[in-house]
Parts: sequence; structure tokens; C-alpha cells
Amino acid sequence: MSRRNAILAVLVLSACGGDDGYDWDLPPGFPEPRVPEDDAMSIEKAELGRYLFYDTRLSGNETQSCASCHLQSLAFTDGLAQSPGSTGDMTPRGSMSLANVAYAPTLTWANSALRDLERQALVPMFGEDPVELGLAGRETEMLDRLRAEPVYQDLFPIAFPDEADPFTVANVTKALASFQRTLISGDSPYDRYANGDEDAISDSAKRGAELFFGEELECFHCHGGFVFSASVDHANNVFDQASFQNNGLYNIDGRGAYPASNTGLFEHTGDPGDMGRFKPPTLRNIALTAPYMHDGSLETLDAVLDHYARGGTLTTEGENVGDGALSPNKSIFVNGFELTEERRADMMAFFESLTDEGFITNPAFSDPW
Repeated sequence: MSRRNAILAVLVLSACGGDDGYDWDLPPGFPEPRVPEDDAMSIEKAELGRYLFYDTRLSGNETQSCASCHLQSLAFTDGLAQSPGSTGDMTPRGSMSLANVAYAPTLTWANSALRDLERQALVPMFGEDPVELGLAGRETEMLDRLRAEPVYQDLFPIAFPDEADPFTVANVTKALASFQRTLISGDSPYDRYANGDEDAISDSAKRGAELFFGEELECFHCHGGFVFSASVDHANNVFDQASFQNNGLYNIDGRGAYPASNTGLFEHTGDPGDMGRFKPPTLRNIALTAPYMHDGSLETLDAVLDHYARGGTLTTEGENVGDGALSPNKSIFVNGFELTEERRADMMAFFESLTDEGFITNPAFSDPW
């Protein structure tokens, strides 16, 4: 069977499943994600999005795809402090994990206005500061590339059956967003333990969980809930739960300043109180997503634990000298704590129990090319 026929067969079988709407097949405790009214979920659209996500035709010079900065094996991060774009420009921040991005009320590290995946996709595709995929001014060229691919000659009309010409930038972003909303991670050993399997994690990991969710360490205030982040949204949400926090990583001038290229929410609001405030990332699959913090400045989980145990990072060399623990903008939940070797081992065991092996190996999320 040809690739085109195989795709058609899969989509026909999926469409004949008998359900009136999209079947999320969510893990226990996961509510249904919020989805824009003009981009309803469908298997066909998500499958098209998977092909597009891994397609280098979505960069101006055809050298990169979305997946270049979001590797499934690394929970859809790239293992870098900063990511190189298709022309060599470097992003100022690291690639965030796409695990459970369907539940993110805001997207990227610090932009409170960027709230839907469809619009976010335009940033790496067409942004020029920095250049990532490098498609600015090349929309027609990109669409012509897609029209010429036999696989897309089938997939686009199936995903958008009511459109005379489904090959549009808007449909590309809708398909990409639909695929990203399928990237649900909720079957780690810790999840199985939380759902009643006492043997799913070690005694050390259980002790680490008690520390994590306890009032002494206070980690859960910024990294709690089913997505392990205080920044969360879903279809049943009534209140805006977008969250941005300053965790005492920098304090360059003694008044809370962060490096000029990474000032967090302040970059978008100009509010001095927003200096150094970033979205708390998900801790799901955290053992796979080094380096840590928005700028990758902490290379290991041990370094992350040292940071929080101290109540902020002390930088003694270079242009960012300062004591983050003394920042006036620091979150009230970053107060420091005692970190014994046993506690360190327990916390590391807990972090490792958040790795969802099924998520990082699921063929439904993998490169179809």
C-alpha cells in the first residue's frame, strides 16, 4: 500500500469510529482542554498537523521544522539553553516543553497576551527578531511547496473538507495547533501511584512527593495540579489562571533587575513589578528537559535544588553579579529550605517518577515522514 493510501485508510477508519465529536481519551483527573470555536478538534486535522510539525518545508530554507526545537525524546524540548533558528539567529530563551500545552493559558515564557496555539505558531514561522523558521514574506512559496506534496494533496482536503482551497496559512496553523493539543502526558509512574498503585514508585520518590507538596519546600504553589504548573486552563475553568513568577534567579542591581535580554513579563508590560516574572513551566518529564530556567542557566536538577534551597541564586562572576535571594521582586514562596543529602535523593527520585515513557515513545506523536 502506498503512503498516500495508507494515510487515507487510517483516516477513514478513524472517521468511522462512531463518535459524534473528538475523543480526547484523557488520563484520570484531566479535564477537557479548551479549544477555540473556529478550530474544533478532529483526528484528520491533528494528523495533518503531525505531518506539518515534522516538515522542513515550514522553514524558508527548508532546513528546520517545528520538531527541530521540540524533540519527542526530550518531552518536546531540545536540550539547549538557547535554540538556533534556520538562519543561525539564536532565541533568547529555551524551547518550552509541549507536554500538555493544550492546557496552557498563555504560551511562551513571558508573553501574557499570546494565548492560543494558532496565533503562537505564527511567531516561529514569520517572526524576524529572532528569525526562527524564516518564512516572513514567503507565505506563497511555503503554500506552493505544500500543494506540490502528494501526501498533502490528500490530507488538506480531508482535514478541511468545506473549503475550495484548503491550502492557507490559517489552516496550517490550525492543523499545527490541533496536533499540539493531542500531546497529552499523564501516565508517569507518579500518576499511577497517585491513582492507587502503591508499587508504582519507590519509597524515596514517595518521600520526595511529600516534600514537594509540603509547606516547608512550597514547590507545589507554582508547580502543582495535574499539569504541575500553576499556569493552567481548561474547558471548565472560570477564572484566568495565567501565572508568572519571579524565582530569584537574578538581582543584578540590588533592586531586582534581570539581564536586559530576558526581563520576563516586564518586557511586555513595562511594570517594574513584573521584572523577572516568567511562567512556571510544567515539571512533567522534568528529568528529560535540562538545562533549566528560562535561559538554561542551571544545567542540572541538582543545581535547581540548590537554587531553591538557598532561596535564590548567588551570581559572583560575570555581568550578572548579584544575589537573587535578596531580590525585592522574588515570589513569597521562594524562601529557602534545608537540603540534606537524603532529601536531595528523595526529590530527585520524585522528579524522575514524573517521566512519562509512553509520551516520549508514542508513535502517534512521532515523525510520520
